[in-house]
Amino acid sequence: MSTGPYDDIIGLPHPVSRKHPQMPREDRAAQFAPFAALTGYDAAVKETARLTGEKIHLSEEEKTVLDQTLQTILQQPGPGAKISVTWFIPDTKKSGGSYRTAAGFIKKADTFERCIILQDGTRIPMDDILEIRIQTHVTD
Repeated sequence: MSTGPYDDIIGLPHPVSRKHPQMPREDRAAQFAPFAALTGYDAAVKETARLTGEKIHLSEEEKTVLDQTLQTILQQPGPGAKISVTWFIPDTKKSGGSYRTAAGFIKKADTFERCIILQDGTRIPMDDILEIRIQTHVTD
């Protein structure tokens, strides 16, 4: 009394290979794990959700004060005072960017490329500087 196409083999034992060991149950389950049908979709969603800030545009008066502070620092002999600089870094993938602050001593002011180079090698474009502060030294 046959009711289906596999009735003749349904009761047979599961075949076991003599050459190849049986795959562990955990590895077998991994075969059926979900996969990313749209490669890069998750990364694109995360990139879209990543927030960037807008660049703050200084007034002419603020630019003048900033320039005077920078000139005062650059005219000091030797390594001068330790400074703290905040500047805008444009985002390479979308509009906007972020602000970064670094502290150190000025190694060089490159007026041709319009950037300040700190002793640790950090390059800061002069046109993107928001704030420069001279740090006061505290002695023990």
